[in-house]
Amino acid sequence: MKTYLNPPDSLFDEISERPFQDDPKAEEIVRNILERVKRDGDKALRELALEIDGISLSSLRVSPEEIAEASSKVPQEMKDALEAAYANIWKFHEAELPSPVTVETSPGVTCTQMASPIKRVGLYIPGGTAPLFSTLLMLAIPAKVAGCPDIILCTPPSKDGSVNPTILFAASLCGISSIYKAGGAQAIAAMAYGTESIPRRDKIFGPGNRFVMKAKQMLGLTRVAIDMPAGPSEVMVLADSSAVPSFVAADLLSQAEHGADSQVVLVCGSEEFAQRVSESIELLKKDLPRSSAIEGSLSKSRTVIFTGEDYRERMAAIADHYAPEHLILSVKDPYEMLEKISAAGSVFIGNYSPESAGDYASGTNHTLPTSGWARSFGGVCTESFMRKFTVQELTPGGLKNLSPTIITMAEGEGLDAHAAAVKVRMGSLSGSYFGE
Repeated sequence: MKTYLNPPDSLFDEISERPFQDDPKAEEIVRNILERVKRDGDKALRELALEIDGISLSSLRVSPEEIAEASSKVPQEMKDALEAAYANIWKFHEAELPSPVTVETSPGVTCTQMASPIKRVGLYIPGGTAPLFSTLLMLAIPAKVAGCPDIILCTPPSKDGSVNPTILFAASLCGISSIYKAGGAQAIAAMAYGTESIPRRDKIFGPGNRFVMKAKQMLGLTRVAIDMPAGPSEVMVLADSSAVPSFVAADLLSQAEHGADSQVVLVCGSEEFAQRVSESIELLKKDLPRSSAIEGSLSKSRTVIFTGEDYRERMAAIADHYAPEHLILSVKDPYEMLEKISAAGSVFIGNYSPESAGDYASGTNHTLPTSGWARSFGGVCTESFMRKFTVQELTPGGLKNLSPTIITMAEGEGLDAHAAAVKVRMGSLSGSYFGE
């Protein structure tokens, strides 16, 4: 991890750089996949599964028998864990449901804001070495809470054509039965364009590799709504003398193991503390199996040390500049520190709030903005699966009172028909018909 000691503001941009890999071929590869799926539908999905993953698929849809069989393959301990997480996630996201807003903005003019669920939602859940059944809960539960009537799931199958049983159990737990064996950029294309088997979606949610994310970005500009821009996972830990070095080290490692392109950042108040965290990292990582990912991530990560009297202000300033996906505040008076920070995906307070709690079971959502997007995007929530719309009703008296304002503004913009829409009504109310 590269170390910065009392860096000035001029270095904040450098510290905040994410470790993106330059991959000029990714867009070309994804564009070709999108065109094939748009043109050939299911045929392209089967061909791509064989070409890319060596999987021969007789059917794209997971059968009810496969879903039922999966339950018997999931250990009871895992079922219990998923059900406990489900309860907490549902409870939090149900509390997020928006209430209608009704305001009489002026006499006789009533304005309302309402929300309705998005009708056709597509979820993408990666499989492979890290089948993200936790992410399935994080997406399917708020979709259900929001009342989305048509939810499908795409997830890549294993080499034998089967889908991870825990993913299937989690889907059943969430009441999702429309499940398709499709992975990669081709799955995103299928949900955006629609194929013979996979119905077109209005909005697509879910993480994935660089090809999946590129497909979402490209299609999100032209064809379908997506949840948010996203990139590799990241965490920033702000720690002072009240923090426990081994806890901090474990939090950094838990994020580093996501992949070599993940980034972790330690911001602390002394060189001694930074050294103790480094020693704890060396001890803890010996027992972790994803060593290649961890080493790759740590090589692109940062330690920032502020030692002056204003170290707390400097900590908050670098956190707000970096805008982390996950922010852990292992400091004294953490809520005072939190008031100084406006950009973070999800915040974890104190020594006993590990980032992994939010990843799995505390109740908040773990689908969060990365790469600095937390400055302008929030994480997935119940409202992500809803669309808001407004309603207004004007009484005759309300329109009469507001008509001078509307007419003046419309004519000022040169939009005379807008003004006429009011004048014709005013003429009707007074007995003289505008335009006749």
